[in-house]
Amino acid sequence: MELSLFDIASFLLFFLIVIGVSMYKSRREESGEDFFLAGRGLLWPMIGLSLIAANISTEQIVGQAGQGAGNVGFAVASYEWMAAITLVFVAFFFLPRFLRSGIFTMPEYLEYRYSPAARGLMAFYTLVIYVGVTISAVIYSGALTIHTIFDMKLSTAVWLIGGIAALYATWGGLKAVAWADLFQGGALLAGGLVVAGIGLNAVGGVERFMAVNADRMHMILPADHPVLPWTALVVGLWIPNFYYWGLNQYITQRTLAARSIRQGQMGILFAALLKLLIPFIVIVPGIMAYQLYGAELAATPDAAYPLLIRNLIPIGVRGLIFAAIAGAVISSLASMLNSASTIFTMDIYKRHLRKAAPPKALVSMGRAVTVALVGLGCLIAPQLGNPRFQGIFNYIQEFQGFVSPGILAAFVFGMIFKRCPPAAGVTALVSSPLIYGFLFFAAADMAFLNRMAVTFAVILVLMALITALRPLRQPRTMPVREGFEDIALAPSVQYLGAAVIAVTLVLYWIFW
Repeated sequence: MELSLFDIASFLLFFLIVIGVSMYKSRREESGEDFFLAGRGLLWPMIGLSLIAANISTEQIVGQAGQGAGNVGFAVASYEWMAAITLVFVAFFFLPRFLRSGIFTMPEYLEYRYSPAARGLMAFYTLVIYVGVTISAVIYSGALTIHTIFDMKLSTAVWLIGGIAALYATWGGLKAVAWADLFQGGALLAGGLVVAGIGLNAVGGVERFMAVNADRMHMILPADHPVLPWTALVVGLWIPNFYYWGLNQYITQRTLAARSIRQGQMGILFAALLKLLIPFIVIVPGIMAYQLYGAELAATPDAAYPLLIRNLIPIGVRGLIFAAIAGAVISSLASMLNSASTIFTMDIYKRHLRKAAPPKALVSMGRAVTVALVGLGCLIAPQLGNPRFQGIFNYIQEFQGFVSPGILAAFVFGMIFKRCPPAAGVTALVSSPLIYGFLFFAAADMAFLNRMAVTFAVILVLMALITALRPLRQPRTMPVREGFEDIALAPSVQYLGAAVIAVTLVLYWIFW
């Protein structure tokens, strides 16, 4: 795709500003709390935009647009709209508990609630998923986008993306990532609206688009649908949603860095409002691409969004759109790298290898691990184009299913039932990959969301039996962070949460 001098200049200027500001703002990160949690000083606008920038990357843009162009259609929007409702519950019920305890990582919470073994298991699972699934998937999808649009060699694009993300994630930790997200999140939303607008004009306007694609614009699919049956919406889809938005380190790390509960809650609800827009700037363009270039997408629906950009975006705008997409890739990747290095440093290095490590040693280790993870992700990424994975979005959701039901069950059951013993929490974490793995091979035709639901239900039964047989004599006492102010839920936060849920339900009714 041809780029004008203006395109190249705007692309380079955008990244010079992003990298320059993020490095300047994070130049004094010396302690572990500074590097990994931005000194616990983030405000709600930065938290909200950072959550969206970390979430919406090319594995999301390419993957969900590909699902829209494939056999799922607009129904894949449930991942976004159900996430908006999930975020309301995370803000009201999960966040206060996590901020009160003063944790650095989600595995750390499981040690306080259950045992060191539970913490170690979750830390191990999280690192495996980050390296083998999410980090490598983001690198691959970003490289595929650049390869499709600019004909750059895939391996070159892989290492280019990994190198830029590692640069500021290594330099300034979470604060650098959050400041970069402020720019990149805004650019992503603006760029997505531009692509959707140009695409809508190309397909003949709203009425023409809805008439041609009426069969793809339904939210509810048959019970025998192989990817997203309506039965999965009832139970299955809530599991990855609550795991991702409430317990996934690279998402929750921003909320753990909030200056106060109110700032954290407002940031989460701001992100929930933005999530309601995402289907219209990601999934709808994928359906537009199918309408325009269906024959070219028959074999590779994941190429839908890049193809739309290559064929429709005019010279002079391409540089800004490319900067927005590249920024989304690098933002998500930097977030994952920072969170993975946080878990390794705080849950493995500090606990098992060097318990008395000074603050600067923790920062140095975090930086070294970031570089190592980039290298591993770049080596794995090119393998993800194999057709057996059925698209990058499906790959991410499918393989996270090995651990997400057990992790969610351990947290939720432990929060509700105060006398749940350590053995129940460890059982949940150990049994999750075993149960899901059995279903993965024995029930290969079952939609992966239904496999998650079955796994989650079986784990809850196991935890209930263990709790009934061997309950704790006294509930565990969770730590309280020094100087923490536990304030009541503000009316403005309650109203905003209720508005998010109401708007989401209206959208479901419109596209039923």
